[in-house]
Amino acid sequence: MCRTCAERQSVLGYEYRSGITIGSWPLIHVCAGVDPATMRPRVAKGIIAIGNIAVGVLAVGGVSLGLMTLGGLSLGLMLAVGGGAIGLGLSIGGLAVGSVAMGGAAIGFIYAIGGGAFGPATIDGRHCDPAAADFVRHWLGSQFLPPSCR
Repeated sequence: MCRTCAERQSVLGYEYRSGITIGSWPLIHVCAGVDPATMRPRVAKGIIAIGNIAVGVLAVGGVSLGLMTLGGLSLGLMLAVGGGAIGLGLSIGGLAVGSVAMGGAAIGFIYAIGGGAFGPATIDGRHCDPAAADFVRHWLGSQFLPPSCR
C-alpha cells in the first residue's frame, strides 16, 4: 500500500511510548497500524508491549514474542497463551507446544493435556497417565481431571 492510500484510509495507526525506560526499552509501548516512514507494520517493543506485533517481557498482540505472551500466535519462554501457543514453559492454546502443554492439540515435553495429547505423560480423550493426573491434581485440583482419571 502506498503512503497516500494509507493516509487516506487512516491505517497509519497509533503509537504510545512511556517516558520511563529500562535499558533501551520503554516500560510500556503500545502501537498499531503501519509506520509512516517505512510503510511496514509497527512493532511494539517494550517491557510491556501491546500491538498487532508485540515483543517484550509481557507481550500482547496478534503475534507476540517474549517471556510471558498472549496472542493469536504466542511465542513465550515462560508462558504462552493463544490460538497457537509455543514455549519452553507452560503453553495453553488451540495448538499448544511446551514443557507443560494444555490445549486442543497439546505437545508436551513433560506433560500434555488436551483433546489430542502427545508427550511422556498425557491426559487426552483415550488415556490418563498417572504422572499427568498427579500433576493436574497438585496444581489445579481433582475437579479438573476428566472422569476417566478419577
